[in-house]
Amino acid sequence: MRLMPWLHCLRGVVGRELLRFLHQRSRFLAALVRPLVWLFVFAAGFRMALGVAMTEPYQTYILYEVYIVPGLVGMIQLFNGMQSSLSMVYDREMGSMRVLLVSPFPRWYLLVCKLLASTLVSVVQVYVFLAIAGWYGIQAPLAGYLWILPALLVSGCMVGALGLLLSTFVRQLENFAGIMNFVIFPMFFLSSALYPLWRLREGSHLVYQIAALNPFTHAVEMIRFALYERVNGEAILISVTVTLVLLGLAILGYNPSRGLMARKGGAGD
Repeated sequence: MRLMPWLHCLRGVVGRELLRFLHQRSRFLAALVRPLVWLFVFAAGFRMALGVAMTEPYQTYILYEVYIVPGLVGMIQLFNGMQSSLSMVYDREMGSMRVLLVSPFPRWYLLVCKLLASTLVSVVQVYVFLAIAGWYGIQAPLAGYLWILPALLVSGCMVGALGLLLSTFVRQLENFAGIMNFVIFPMFFLSSALYPLWRLREGSHLVYQIAALNPFTHAVEMIRFALYERVNGEAILISVTVTLVLLGLAILGYNPSRGLMARKGGAGD
């Protein structure tokens, strides 16, 4: 098979996801409001905890904001990955994934296309968030906004692959919301997204160990280093490895007829 049909398939899947994202404006606003609220509220709380007057320069608490921004970038990608997996379950329930899978392209390629599409959507959300944060006064080195792009692609694929793997275990759309909350919040709070690992170790050694083993921690650290023009080789290696493992398991376990089978079984009871 020639290269052009493969690229045409990729363009079609990516275009469909981008159009769906643009038409769902509430999803876009929710993806931005959530981290922005965290940014502003945590900044104010941190300033109050330090006893910094509202009229004083904010060099002190701005350091915390600079640290937390990469964590909130990770939050955007984490929620987007789960949202994309929810759409996968919906497509499977409606049967549209079965229509897509009757194409001459292999299943693994179609799932990779879906993963890349959801990752690009999260990248768009991240750059809009960074623009708003820059307007607020939190700015990284200019080159850092280019350095962060490969890190965003890797981290977006990692959380997207996790969501794709979760969608293989969900039989019905109604069950997915609980699974999302069960996965998202432990991954986010038990990581270095909000506090550095050394601070977690001071508070609880158990929490520190869990955070150190959390793949999301390494994705956030990869983003954090890249945003300030640095490379964290260990975080990159772990993130890429976890992405490949999760994606491989998702491809092996994906069953486009699972939702339809569950509906038919329930209808006959």
